[in-house]
Amino acid sequence: MLLQHTDCGLKNKSITIVQVAVVMLILCASCSGKKKELGEAITERDSMAVMTTRGVTTLVSDSGITRYRIKAEEWQVFDRKKPPYWAFEKGIYLEKFDSLLNVDASIEADTAYYYNKQELWKLVGNVEIENLKGERFNTELLYWDQKKQKVYSDKFIRIEQPDRIITGRGFESNQQMTVYTIHKPEGIFYVEDEAASATPSDSLATTNQE
Repeated sequence: MLLQHTDCGLKNKSITIVQVAVVMLILCASCSGKKKELGEAITERDSMAVMTTRGVTTLVSDSGITRYRIKAEEWQVFDRKKPPYWAFEKGIYLEKFDSLLNVDASIEADTAYYYNKQELWKLVGNVEIENLKGERFNTELLYWDQKKQKVYSDKFIRIEQPDRIITGRGFESNQQMTVYTIHKPEGIFYVEDEAASATPSDSLATTNQE
């Protein structure tokens, strides 16, 4: 009888252990599900704009000095992205001011992104720039690095001057678009006689200063 009583106790203990294990598995599964839902919510939040403004006309300052004016149909701010950025996906028109608040360059593009921590603009699609001398620049992709104070692109560039049109690939300039270099010139087309001439050098440097 004593042996039979002991077997029964072992069976009861085994049943209890199994029940506890099942409860723990259910609780773990429940906790795991909650963590997954929370993770998805955070991911979705990170991909959303924290600010969307339409019909924008604003002045942007740095160290108390007005640097440029922005006009855009829509302005979105993604501050939780890595890196954070502003998006102007419905087009942008931007005017850059000198220290006397004169417009020394205007920029227009189909799409623009501004990475505020890097102080870097990325302009995409039908980028049009006009400098103080009336020269017009056209390309499909342009970067403006404000920290290094330079503008550059590795794409096709077209520069329209009063007496000629210059084309090529690869471009670098100062912020005022007055001193610039085309790394791979493709041709110079003179407006007066409409004659085209090949450029003998691998790069073309142009300086237009007062």
